[in-house]
Amino acid sequence: MQSKLCVYIDISVRSIKVKNRIKELRKEHKLSQGELADLVGTTRQTITSIEVGKYTASLPLAYKIAKQFSLSIEEVFDFSELEEEA
Repeated sequence: MQSKLCVYIDISVRSIKVKNRIKELRKEHKLSQGELADLVGTTRQTITSIEVGKYTASLPLAYKIAKQFSLSIEEVFDFSELEEEA
């Protein structure tokens, strides 16, 4: 008789909010949300959601946004709260 081994893994996912300087940088560069969205290949709604902290940018999108302003990801996004939790 064959027995089956079942393994259950509990994965907790919590929402992580990362502060950012996108709105400030966008205004310095005289870009609308829609213009920045077009430049980085996303939607205006996504940029809005990231600016207000409703959504956290994926790593590829964060990279594109930072690159658009000739900055590092760390100069655009504030990870200090994540470091405090580690």
